[in-house]
Amino acid sequence: MGSELRGFICLWLQLLLQVSRADKQQTWPVPYRRYDHRPTPDPFCQPKYPFCPTGSPNGEIPQLKDQDHIEVYRLQTPVWEFKYGDLLGHFHIMHDAIGFRSTLTGKNYTMEWYELFQLGNCTFPHLRPGIAAPFWCNQGAACFFEGIDDLHWKENGSLVKVSEVSGEIFNKMAKWVKEDNRTGIYYETWTVQADPNPGSKIWFESYDCSAFVLRTYHVLSKLGAVFKSPIQTNYTRIFLYSGEPTYLGNDSSIFGPHGNKTLAEQINSFYLPFRPPHSAKEFIISLLEIVEKVIVQNTFYLYFNYEYWYLPMKQPYIEITYEEIPLPS
Repeated sequence: MGSELRGFICLWLQLLLQVSRADKQQTWPVPYRRYDHRPTPDPFCQPKYPFCPTGSPNGEIPQLKDQDHIEVYRLQTPVWEFKYGDLLGHFHIMHDAIGFRSTLTGKNYTMEWYELFQLGNCTFPHLRPGIAAPFWCNQGAACFFEGIDDLHWKENGSLVKVSEVSGEIFNKMAKWVKEDNRTGIYYETWTVQADPNPGSKIWFESYDCSAFVLRTYHVLSKLGAVFKSPIQTNYTRIFLYSGEPTYLGNDSSIFGPHGNKTLAEQINSFYLPFRPPHSAKEFIISLLEIVEKVIVQNTFYLYFNYEYWYLPMKQPYIEITYEEIPLPS
């Protein structure tokens, strides 16, 4: 088969796939895609801070005795509190986790879900020479380790008991965490919504530390946990506001040999200003370019489920909220 014929067949299949997708009714919000295994990270992706340094390398959670009574704690602290103290807390940019205490053994445990390669790498890609498509270092995973750093959570955040469960319920939750961790492999920073009004259309939902905590609470509730808390439970969410998104394709259909070169250039150009700046001047230039693209041109390219979407941005464009989401009842 000649190369021209192969190219024609490949292009025809891509067009057929796009027509088939257009005919299919789009589900909103777009469901977060699950996978059957966690891929090995590319050696290019190197974390600035090690992921889960004191936890089990395999993400294992210890089996507790069924008759044990486990206290459940809500943990929250400003993002990067270990480095910047309460600075980001003033902007309500908070990290969430769950604490456990075995009344039988007296041991404490912390469980949290966060990025393997830090937040910036999960939110924006690298543009690497010789590689046509943006290169993403985006994985998130659960971390479980013994101990609770009381000072870390209490000094600028909160450490509050919200429930108590049996060891049997804890072990069932641990089984769910392992499966959730195996199939939910990537981090999603943004919640994309039509506008800030309550009840407005949600196009994409975030998949981050607070989403994991909320999922875990609901699993515990279904298993029989009763939640009580003396505090209001608020969570950080980062919103993008846009009109109805347009599906664009994946790496192969956009950046492959028979892809859309014009679209590929537009996406790469969009992500270029989000690269880490090397100087104050470069930061200011990049910031102006971002404002031009997102606010003036009303454009954002979202990478979700390893596919690209075009977002027609609209006011107020981006917002960080600290919304109350009640504990399960």
